[in-house]
Amino acid sequence: MMQLTIVWIALSFFVGFVIYLVPNLSRWLALVVAFTSLAYSGFLFLQPSAINIQLLDSFGVTLIADQLSSFFILTNALVTIALIFYCWQSEKPSFFFMQLVILHGSVNATFICADLISLYVALEVISIAAFLLISYPRSDRVVWVGLRYLFVSNTAMLFYLVGTILVYQVNHSFSFAGLQNSPPDAIALIFLGLLVKGGIFFSGLWLPLTHSESESPVSAMLSGVVVKAGVFPLVRLALMIDTVDPIVRFFGVGTALLGVAYAIFEKDTKRTLAFSTISQLGFIVAAPAVGGFYALTHGLVKSALFLIAGNLPSRDFKQLQDHPIPTEIWITLVIAGFSISGFPLLSGFGAKVLTSKNLLPWQVVAMNLAAFGTAITLGKFIFLPHQRISQSNVKLGFWLAMFILLGGLVAANVFYYEAYTLENILKPLAIIALGWLTYLLLIKKVIIQLPRNLEKFDHLVGGMPLMLILLFWSVWTKSSILK
Repeated sequence: MMQLTIVWIALSFFVGFVIYLVPNLSRWLALVVAFTSLAYSGFLFLQPSAINIQLLDSFGVTLIADQLSSFFILTNALVTIALIFYCWQSEKPSFFFMQLVILHGSVNATFICADLISLYVALEVISIAAFLLISYPRSDRVVWVGLRYLFVSNTAMLFYLVGTILVYQVNHSFSFAGLQNSPPDAIALIFLGLLVKGGIFFSGLWLPLTHSESESPVSAMLSGVVVKAGVFPLVRLALMIDTVDPIVRFFGVGTALLGVAYAIFEKDTKRTLAFSTISQLGFIVAAPAVGGFYALTHGLVKSALFLIAGNLPSRDFKQLQDHPIPTEIWITLVIAGFSISGFPLLSGFGAKVLTSKNLLPWQVVAMNLAAFGTAITLGKFIFLPHQRISQSNVKLGFWLAMFILLGGLVAANVFYYEAYTLENILKPLAIIALGWLTYLLLIKKVIIQLPRNLEKFDHLVGGMPLMLILLFWSVWTKSSILK
């Protein structure tokens, strides 16, 4: 078991460098890595118990691979496979596929890390690989967006590293379990780094500009997979340490409401999807016990939506209302929108039902409001005008990617088929119908531009101490009011 896991992790980085030697095989080699991750996720899901690996001692590398990991690894594998097919006929150089493979491997590493230093290394590698993908077009705009992402990420990880040192000072170990006995300031510092990397609450407001200005395949990878690297440790810690669970749930609710509030009034398609990602990440951490299944459905649907947005004639909703989109693209948009809204027959329905059943009483009203806002947000896409076009410029790679991502949304129903009861079906349908009516009768006619000041670089960095104060208070009080 240990050898298999180590070989699987090392494969991505080995192949990433081999691609430089045989660039003509870059697409095939990247595909091999992604399918290997797909097979490994299936292997993990069938394991009756977790795989625990201690490579050295308390100073060394600790790994845990279990069913929670399998959901996140499966998401990474399917999204990466879809993106490889999407870019197959493009003019992407071997450098793109090399960085994609390295990013894929470093994200996978975060899904099995169980010590703070290994997680730190994996998150830093993710930052570098993501920066290179974001800034590859090399225009002034995207280079600045990439540097902004890198600076914000590295600043947050400095806080994280200080917290890690404080944990070691108390426990003489870097293990996640050491947080149980650590001082509040250590936990607050570590959480700040993870909240920023995961795009959670106000710390995640770097995400809309980064995701919207990147190329569509990169946006799909960032939104579908990369942000999960910061979310996964939060879910893992919440499941391991009882005092952490209410803190994670608190930020999950705040994130779900914040993201959807911005998404409802946003007029740009890619920024709308980016804010929706923030909101959906809140759903993942609001109910940690079932966060893996929700992460899978969100990763598939959001990657699909970003790829679809890249094939729309405009990013402006007003222009899209005046110029119908091709019907075949609209159909994929509807399927993806239905899933994330919680419509039956797609796994987004089961994920929302399962999440709702694992909420604490104080979370229920707020998360129902977030679900209502999600229906409004996706209504902006679903009710776009469309028409048949005799000649379409959409490439085969797009349809292969849609087959994998949207097909995965149908197949993933198998993970929670018990959701299909009359009671469970009626509630989400009612929320969706109310959301659509609200959009058609009210939101569609309202012109509100929310301020973007909080997204500025200096505000993002300056806001971290304020978030740290909030985190310190949450940890100090152990969120007793939320129990």
